[in-house]
Amino acid sequence: MRGKKDDLKYKYRTNEHIRVKEVRVVSDNGSEVMPTRKALDMARREGVDLVEISPNAQPPVCRLIDFSKFLYQQKRRQKEMKQKQVKQEVKEIRFGPQTDEHDYQFKLKHAEEFLREGNKVRAYVFFRGRSILFKEQGEVLLLRFANDLEELGKVEQMPKLEGKKMFLYLSPKKAGVQKKSQQKRDREQMEAVAKEAEKHALEEKAEKSGLFANAKGGVDALKKLSGGEDKD
Repeated sequence: MRGKKDDLKYKYRTNEHIRVKEVRVVSDNGSEVMPTRKALDMARREGVDLVEISPNAQPPVCRLIDFSKFLYQQKRRQKEMKQKQVKQEVKEIRFGPQTDEHDYQFKLKHAEEFLREGNKVRAYVFFRGRSILFKEQGEVLLLRFANDLEELGKVEQMPKLEGKKMFLYLSPKKAGVQKKSQQKRDREQMEAVAKEAEKHALEEKAEKSGLFANAKGGVDALKKLSGGEDKD
């Protein structure tokens, strides 16, 4: 009985185990259909193996490569693909129908972290006993929760009552969407700074205009007084 490590080795036929009459040999320079015997002779001359990489093609596709090197490349490729696969989990956030603001913000922060990590979020309000009378309040809370997380997550299922629990399902948005949201926030912040600067500039201008008007008024008053004194 062979282990999992040997499975890849026995997945490919090599050299004399390739029993078809002709094969397509691919290389960096292109491909060529030739008798299998000729391909085997080429492999021997180059000191490599004839490896069948696509047995279902017509004719089967082979490469001239050291089989150990080929297996290493395949294992590395499989490992890289496995690492790229994001393991997505469903994280739960539980609320009561009368959750206070501090608790709400605490759970909102956790939900943001879950979504950034690529996990789904299942938020629910648990109605204990007579608290089921506050189901509308629970729905409002979950809708607010979804709205506060709109830049990180999209709603998969709107608030829905199932027994004594009302569920809301959120899935993470793609990184590009989150990045776009961040850019939007940055733009809004810059616009706010620009508006504030413009406001200060206008206030400063108005203040200077006021001082100038006051100064001019003072000069006019002095002139009038001087004129009055001269008349006397």
